[in-house]
Amino acid sequence: MNILGISAHYHDSAAALVVGGVPVCAVQEERLSRHKGDAAFPLLAIESCLQHAAIEPDELDAVVFYERPMLKFDRILTCALRAFPQSWRAFPKAMKNSLGEKVWMRGIISSHLGVPGGKVLFTEHHQSHAAAAFLTAPTRRAAIMTADAVGEWATLSVGDGERVPNGLTTIRRFREIRFPHSLGMLYSTFTAYLGFKVNEDEYKVMGLAAYGQPTLVEQVRKLIRRTPDGAFALDLNYFEFHTTAERSYSSRFVELLGPPRNPYEPIDLDTSEGQRFADCAASVQRVLEDTLVELARALHQETGLPDLCLGGGVALNGVANARLLAESGFERVFVPPAPGDAGCAIGSALYCDRIHFGNPDRDLPDHPFWGPSADGSELARLAREDGHFVQECHDSALIDQIADDLAADRIVGWMEGALEFGPRALGHRSILASPHTTEMRDRLNREIKYREQFRPFAPVVSIEAAARYFDISLAGTRLARFMSGVFPVRAEWRSRLQAITHVDGTARVQVLERTMVPRLHALLEAYGQRTGIPVLLNTSFNLAGEPIVNRAVEGYSTFLRSKIDVLVAGGTRVLKRTSALAKTQLDKIKEEKEVA
Repeated sequence: MNILGISAHYHDSAAALVVGGVPVCAVQEERLSRHKGDAAFPLLAIESCLQHAAIEPDELDAVVFYERPMLKFDRILTCALRAFPQSWRAFPKAMKNSLGEKVWMRGIISSHLGVPGGKVLFTEHHQSHAAAAFLTAPTRRAAIMTADAVGEWATLSVGDGERVPNGLTTIRRFREIRFPHSLGMLYSTFTAYLGFKVNEDEYKVMGLAAYGQPTLVEQVRKLIRRTPDGAFALDLNYFEFHTTAERSYSSRFVELLGPPRNPYEPIDLDTSEGQRFADCAASVQRVLEDTLVELARALHQETGLPDLCLGGGVALNGVANARLLAESGFERVFVPPAPGDAGCAIGSALYCDRIHFGNPDRDLPDHPFWGPSADGSELARLAREDGHFVQECHDSALIDQIADDLAADRIVGWMEGALEFGPRALGHRSILASPHTTEMRDRLNREIKYREQFRPFAPVVSIEAAARYFDISLAGTRLARFMSGVFPVRAEWRSRLQAITHVDGTARVQVLERTMVPRLHALLEAYGQRTGIPVLLNTSFNLAGEPIVNRAVEGYSTFLRSKIDVLVAGGTRVLKRTSALAKTQLDKIKEEKEVA
């Protein structure tokens, strides 16, 4: 069967194509439209998926939308009426927004793709999250927890799943917590309060938390209480997200925690005000972690299963994930590479295949590389047209050359193969650098990423060497496969891994197996031979405010607009013609020709 999954109209729209029960392509709309967080109907992503598989729309057996629009409209309408008259200003806007194309998705999909309405199906939002988390994980039975801001009504759900080889798959939901009581909305409210963008900058709150102390935990606990049935509820007197789109928090929230941060002013951690913001971040982070651990511990006791599959935007919180692994009682925690709404495109398609149509279970490839491929020949052509230094070589020679570049503290834009699906650069669209000094960290923030100084960078390390440099268990290496956990850097190595060690001594580690990204694994080994430490700094290949690059031309544009020293796509290596390194290498080539 050919099943197309679609997520759209909230944030991070995406499309994914499942053929014969296995994903063959998945891509976020932003990577093609070049509009960060693009929420539009993903026409470009759909076209990319269909072209990749050489499938026409009329060959699709089903097109599945990742949530139920009318059920979501029911929630929006009900909440607006409950909040009346406080919601009277927001009500017309909410109705206009919801009664546009967001509700009539069957007709929209049918008209865009030319498929009959009977082929357009819907899953519930948290069913999509659950399927994306469980059906892509290498486990047969697992407990499942999903947590985000809100789907239709659900904000958190718990259940379990079972996959029978060549048999039927089941995904059960035991219970759910409903809007407006939401861990995702709690964290997003603090994201807004701290002057960051909601649904985009929550990871900045997690990074800022390491600079603070959870001194305001008692205040934050006034916002959220545990209920007798083991769930939680927000004290809605401190929030306004359920009554208006103007702001997330109320005046009582400000009275409790102080004035919010002006988003146009930098956070100065050397001032008492800057430290207060860091303490706010640390406090909500602690409350989020504690709540998740308590919920997961109860789920483990209920199911007795060793594995937990975690989905939803909250699963992007690597610090919380590491605590879940350490304290919940589960032996393994699986987080997919795209646990947020983009991943629901794959989740909805897989749910439809296994649950709706009852197709047999299939083992899936255990990697995140489902997007378009980067073309090294295209990079070579572009760079030669502009007169830059271009070198094309075979794998082993290229690996040796890039290892030399990195050992010489050159920053490398690295593109190979299919684009990652999800928010993390996991070795196919990465900026790579030496991980040893704070000077490298500051240079990347200042000259390339153009972002806040408190933001940490992540390391990538081979699975063979991971435990030497990081305090990480075998189960932890699985969580770190898709950079989904934060773990301590071993104390004896922190002085030599300063660029990737956060202020609290931790790092969001990617542990790499050779079979997932062979060339990057080989590069790690080559770099280790030169420096004695087979660890590299790995950050996403993009500039601030832009999506991760997709094609060679976007990597090339980013290379020219930043101070990246070396650009690689496939077997092509490019240096800027104005660089001293390019002139040196041209002179070397000239000398070799003269000798020959």
